[in-house]
Amino acid sequence: MEKKKKIDRIFKGVVVSDKMDKTIVVRVDRTKTHPKYKKRYTVSKKYKVHDEKNKYKAGDKVVFIACRPFSKDKKWRVLEK
Repeated sequence: MEKKKKIDRIFKGVVVSDKMDKTIVVRVDRTKTHPKYKKRYTVSKKYKVHDEKNKYKAGDKVVFIACRPFSKDKKWRVLEK
């Protein structure tokens, strides 16, 4: 039996808040198209991301990936700036 390769979920976003210890809040924007009117609009979602060294500040663009849960809300970790 072959092992299937796990597809990691990777997102890019902008740091909105860095006030928590070892945690940043990252906003990810994506565009959706309305099914009937075909108008494009932006949808945002915020993620709590683990930042071990507290080096990312508000306004930074970051790439983050899914990982094991660090807490109830925090299931992501930063890859790079």
